[in-house]
Amino acid sequence: MDNKIAIQGIKGSFHHQVAQEYYEQNVMVDECMSFEELVDSLLSGKSDQAVMAIENSIAGPIIPNYALIDKNNLHIIGEHYLKIHQNLMALKGQKMEDITEVHSHPMAILQCMDFLKKYPNIKLVEDKDTAETARRIQEKQLKGIAAIASKTAAEMYDLEILAPEIQTIKNNMTRFVIIKKENSFVPANEIRRASIKFELDHKRGSLAAVLNAMSDCKLNLTKIQSLPKIETPWKYSFFVDVTFEKYEDYAKAKSLLVIMAEYFKVLGEYKNTKE
Repeated sequence: MDNKIAIQGIKGSFHHQVAQEYYEQNVMVDECMSFEELVDSLLSGKSDQAVMAIENSIAGPIIPNYALIDKNNLHIIGEHYLKIHQNLMALKGQKMEDITEVHSHPMAILQCMDFLKKYPNIKLVEDKDTAETARRIQEKQLKGIAAIASKTAAEMYDLEILAPEIQTIKNNMTRFVIIKKENSFVPANEIRRASIKFELDHKRGSLAAVLNAMSDCKLNLTKIQSLPKIETPWKYSFFVDVTFEKYEDYAKAKSLLVIMAEYFKVLGEYKNTKE
């Protein structure tokens, strides 16, 4: 594959792991230190597609990322689920009692709080990326500092795992979406999932009416998230994910939503990888 894939973080990060698993081969990646930078990489043509975390089974949806996809008119063309294994790592020869600070992405810290609470003297420091923190510890030979990251990052940056599998909930999954500037054509008979956005008039029962219409069309609502419209007080945008057995049911629901909602937009129509 010659295409370049934008990822949040560096090689060894969970985004990098998803890129390798989703495309099933070694991929060229554009390492971006923020989701805004990742979007810029796509918009400028530096990369062809991007991998973006969208929700976690513990921490919930990453709302700013839905807003980034929407605002920049990007298209979700696929999804990938990754089981998250968090590990505490440091320079070789270090022991748990040598550690004074733990650095990692805020989401990773949040996912490991039960373990970290056992060490109240260790300072927790939020950082941009799990793997980048691991790399910095090795490059700068930082003693007394540990990172929370993947096993791949420990191997890649030659760090020792002091405590494996420290995530609070062992079955910790993150859902990632694959995004592009242009929509990619998926045959209708293969589309089983959609991400949509709609806005409703602020009147009683408007959301219930829309949800009833979706239910009548046999759509399974897997997530709904509201986001206030900053420029219009008391108005909300709703980001919704649905799955369905037949594309015809979804097409019917779409035609109803176009009429019922003040604003309706499809963020992506793609295969459902989590049957």
